[in-house]
Parts: sequence; structure tokens; C-alpha cells
Amino acid sequence: MAYHSYRKLCEKETVWSSSLGPFFWRLCWGRGALHCVPTLQFCFPPSRLARHLQKEAQSQHNNSEFTEDQKKTIAKIATCLELRSAALQSTQSQDEFKLEDLKKLEPILKNILTYNKEFPFDVQPVPLRKILAPGEEEHLEFEEDDEEGGAGAGSPDSFPARVPGTLLPRLPSEPGMTLLTINIEKIGLKDAGQCIDPYITVSVKDLNGIDLTPVQDTPVALRKEDTYVHFNVDIEIQKHVEKLTKGAAIFFEFKHYKPKKRFTSTKCFAFMEMDEIKPGAIVIELYKKPTDFKRKKLQLLTKKPLYLHLHQTLHKE
Repeated sequence: MAYHSYRKLCEKETVWSSSLGPFFWRLCWGRGALHCVPTLQFCFPPSRLARHLQKEAQSQHNNSEFTEDQKKTIAKIATCLELRSAALQSTQSQDEFKLEDLKKLEPILKNILTYNKEFPFDVQPVPLRKILAPGEEEHLEFEEDDEEGGAGAGSPDSFPARVPGTLLPRLPSEPGMTLLTINIEKIGLKDAGQCIDPYITVSVKDLNGIDLTPVQDTPVALRKEDTYVHFNVDIEIQKHVEKLTKGAAIFFEFKHYKPKKRFTSTKCFAFMEMDEIKPGAIVIELYKKPTDFKRKKLQLLTKKPLYLHLHQTLHKE
């Protein structure tokens, strides 16, 4: 089924062979893969394969054989392939996706229709960015460098909102039940000014890391100022407080775009537990990635007094 699923993604390019495994390995694992295009008709750069996966992950058609969760996993695999592509073309070995790490992708892709485990890499799907057409790769570096330069030379405290938010409206009120609105005011980071297209993903998880409400993304931040990224955006928690399970927590994942690697990364996260739900202002600590939804192995991001600043409003009839 894995080969069948992947084949459907590649039919338009007629790159299917009777053995996907060798193709996938030649494509992604060795540096020689970049030089095999003239001799192997079905072999092409990882960035091109990533585009196929991104297209499937972002497809809106109703007859897709993949669920939304499976599409998210496919999109994360695409992100990893982009990173591998960058590593193959780089002379530096720092922060690259290595062969032994990327071997973990094959069983995920092979079992994409039944895969339900936590993704092994701390990457995120690139949110609603342009999928490049063939031949556009050579313009990418120039466009990214120009974007970074423009942000620095033009308006250093603001940047275009290219990642739309997925915020949801407040739930209908119920007698005797409490709704929670959280205003995300700002987050303190020592390199706040360097973050590109920053936004925050908000989720409510139980003790096992299972979602209790729909996940929401804020729009891109309003501005950057000194050591702060300002949001000033309201999040309506999609469950009455009384209905949240014991031990639940509200998570805030700070994400930003890395133009040279072309993917969105989680920089840090914070969470608020149920006993912290009180009206008024609150500051909560920041922790190092990857996001630990089970709250078992937490490491503070910094010893400096930098926090996520929130304001809570409770609504009760």
C-alpha cells in the first residue's frame, strides 16, 4: 500500500519504477543522487519530490485518499526532504539532516495510511507558501536574500502577514459553564528581531498529549521590538473550562520561518495548566524544543527573564 500511495503522488511525472525503495534511497540519501539525473530517468532532486508531497498535502479535492492528519505527515516528510536537499548542496555539516536520521522516513512513508505515531523530527509543514514550479529553484536564493535584506533595511519592526491565522470564534455560552479567552500579548526572546514570519500555534492537550480541542494558529505577529515579538491576539479556547479533563494543559508553540532551509520551525514552547486559569495577566516560562506535550522532560529555554505574556478573560453566565 505504501508503494501504491506514493505512486499516486508521482504519476504525473512518470517516475514510478517497480522498486520504490532503491529509487527513494538514491534520491535522498547519497550526494551522488544530485548527479544521477542524466543517467537515471526516474531520479530527480529531493526538492522536486518535496513539491509533489507538498501538492498532495495541500490538495483540497474531496477524492484524496489521505486524511487531514495523513496530509500533515506527508507535509512534514516534504519539509525533511527540503532539508536533505539543502544538506546535499551545502559544504557545512552543522544542523543538517543526516543519513541515519532520514532513514526513519521510509517506514513512515511506507505505512502512511496507518501511521499514527509522533513524527520523529521537530519540523512543521511550510504554511501556505508558494509551491515552486520546475525551473524556479534558481530564483529562490535571490528572493530569500532580498526578503531578509528588505526586512532589515526597510521596516525593522514589522513584516508582511503571509501566514493567515486559523483562529476560531467563541463557542456559544451555556448556563453555569465558563469560556476562556486568552490574549497573547507578546513573547520575550533574545533574538526576537531575527524571527521571520513568527506565529504561535495554540492547542489543548490531555496528559497523553492528545488534542482536546481544534488546534489554532495566530496570524503572523504584529511587530518586533527590542527583545519582544508582539501579537496582541485573542484565542478562544474551544471547550468549556469545566469540560476539560484533569491534567489538561494549554500549549503555545512559537514558530518562525527559516528562509535558507525553506521550512517553518518550532523555536520554543510554553504551557499553562488548569490551576493557572484565572482572570488577569500571567507570564509563563519558555521551554526548549521539541514540544513535550506529555510534560515529562522539560528544559527551560533561557535563564534570562524572558516569558510568554498572556491575559485571560473568563466568560460565565
